[in-house]
Amino acid sequence: MTMPDEGTKRGALSQPLSTCVIIPVFNEEDSISLVLQGIPANLAREIVVVDNGSTDATARIAAAEGATVLTETRRGYGSACLAGLAYLRSRPPDIVVFLDGDFSDHPDEMARLLAPIQDGGFDLVIGSRTLGRAETGALLPQARLGNRLATLLLRALYGVRYTDLGPFRAARYGPLMELGMKDRDFGWTVEMQARAALAGWRSMEVPVSYRRRVGVSKITGTVSGTIRAGIKILTTLFLLKLGRATGKVLGTTE
Repeated sequence: MTMPDEGTKRGALSQPLSTCVIIPVFNEEDSISLVLQGIPANLAREIVVVDNGSTDATARIAAAEGATVLTETRRGYGSACLAGLAYLRSRPPDIVVFLDGDFSDHPDEMARLLAPIQDGGFDLVIGSRTLGRAETGALLPQARLGNRLATLLLRALYGVRYTDLGPFRAARYGPLMELGMKDRDFGWTVEMQARAALAGWRSMEVPVSYRRRVGVSKITGTVSGTIRAGIKILTTLFLLKLGRATGKVLGTTE
């Protein structure tokens, strides 16, 4: 994995490739407008909000803001992301960007993630919250610990150096669809990084800003969510590595 040069840090882009944004959401009515309004209009061909069972006005607000709204009844972060990818298959973009709907990421920094793919030939770019500026209290201690452990395992098992499993990321759409993503919940982000390493992708991190999310996290905001996410991330990493060692492609648990 390569670190960004100065041009990438500034987020400079030449003529942009076709880009679509996927935002998985669950009860984010207080933040989704902020997220959608923060995405640079000149960078996204289409914004796809995947409602994963919200009981509030998230979907209605997203539609009013001009986003394409999908409904995915099978719960899980990965389920929502997979639904968004499947929807784009009929008119595939060059690049797909994943972004959370809680306004913890800074959508206006999207060009930083697109530039290495657009101008540098990279396949996957992770927005690293640990390399960037994180607002005090934005990254909870359990999230920092989980990130640290997962990235150490990625290095030990897959030979790739990362500092974060950040959800704000960009990838080439075509290769991503061929990667065999399967995870439907907490293991989605680390599965992508591990499978990309196995596939020999060119990947890198760029620093991104991070703030306290609007509302309470459904994962790291609770003890049970943190434990479940940690177990799933570790299981995903070891299953994929075991499959590689035995000459099989093992899917992650769903």
